[in-house]
Amino acid sequence: MALRGKKVVVVGMARSGVAAATLALSRGAEVHCVDQNPAAPMVPDCSLHYGSDPLGSLLLEADRVVVSPGVPARHPDIAAAIAAGVKVEGELAFSASFLPFPLLAVSGTNGKSTTTFLLGQLLEQAGRRPFVGGNLGTPLSEAALHPDNFDIGAVEVSSYMMELPGSFHPHAAAILNLTPDHLERHGDMDNYGAHKCRMFAQMGPADAQILPIGDPQLLKLADGTPGTRLYLGAWPGLRWEKTHLELVGTPDPGTIDLSDFQLPGVHNRENLAAAILLAQWAGMKRSQLQLGTLRGLAHRLERIPRLGDIHWYNDSKATNVDSTRVALAAMERPSIVLLGGRGKAGADYQSLQPLLDGHRVICFGEEGPTIAASLGSPPLCATLADAVQLAATMARPGNAVLLSPACASFDEFKNFEHRGEVFRKLVQDL
Repeated sequence: MALRGKKVVVVGMARSGVAAATLALSRGAEVHCVDQNPAAPMVPDCSLHYGSDPLGSLLLEADRVVVSPGVPARHPDIAAAIAAGVKVEGELAFSASFLPFPLLAVSGTNGKSTTTFLLGQLLEQAGRRPFVGGNLGTPLSEAALHPDNFDIGAVEVSSYMMELPGSFHPHAAAILNLTPDHLERHGDMDNYGAHKCRMFAQMGPADAQILPIGDPQLLKLADGTPGTRLYLGAWPGLRWEKTHLELVGTPDPGTIDLSDFQLPGVHNRENLAAAILLAQWAGMKRSQLQLGTLRGLAHRLERIPRLGDIHWYNDSKATNVDSTRVALAAMERPSIVLLGGRGKAGADYQSLQPLLDGHRVICFGEEGPTIAASLGSPPLCATLADAVQLAATMARPGNAVLLSPACASFDEFKNFEHRGEVFRKLVQDL
């Protein structure tokens, strides 16, 4: 759809909304920006509709309405525009319609950011120029502003983005898993899963839909959607063992040795498997893989380089008990586990106890005393810095030290990224 002279309304002015408005302006549209917050970012040369301005007539008169992921499609004015036949779509679908290159999409409840990040690295190994973003960091609209910089996209897709999927059409798409999340917005698991499966709706027989074999609910929700189906954990697709992956019915079938893969845990082998299936569908060969060079995302079980035989892991992103549970399951060495920060309502630290067998715990921060009381009174430190110093004295060759706090960071730090950066520096300064 050409935009020159058309009226485009962008609803929600977080980063994706700003990028979408900028993209629409670059295509010659008359752009109106809408946000409830009067302090939301301003986009030059756009008409601004902040605060409590009525939206109904503005949306109904638009040629195209672009909705940021944070704005629910059930908003009454958005629903009225859809009912009136106005073209309403999410920022992801809007930006994808201007891209000259194929997209590979990753969704799921857990692991999608890491999988997308790994996919981008695999595509680079295959000689491609990937855009990596979407729900992960950089909005897809920013790629559409500079399309000559890329020849393929690795895009993380959230369920919110698929509320208004428009004509979004990835060349291959994977749903990694489905566990309860965002039910306050989607209502129930069937609706939540159905939103993720909308990624497949525009596919043809040359496109791949990738699903986990062990999730019958998700497989049922995807039944009837187009595309060639591949499986995570079965064939056609990919099975994984601790030492290798086996691909059958894929563009380059065969065995992939995992001995050089550095990211810890079964979940990261599963993330890698999905990334490899997607990259193969885009033409990557097994011979192009360099697993030893693959990096994980910062603050997600990130190995901190240090001399010696003690491994230090920064998992500051683990701001709740469930995330820490995943990290503990990934630890293959006896570990000293640093738990603490600002607690969250209802956190069940005692549920970590079965996973702590063979490990030792240091508690720290505002929630430290509460965690210590739940776990049999392990050592307690006032700050993260004190916990790192104590861990350094306790750790022996062959051990690991894991920061996976199970808490928010706001007692000491601005956010989990800040906490992870401080932890990294504390370790490197030891």
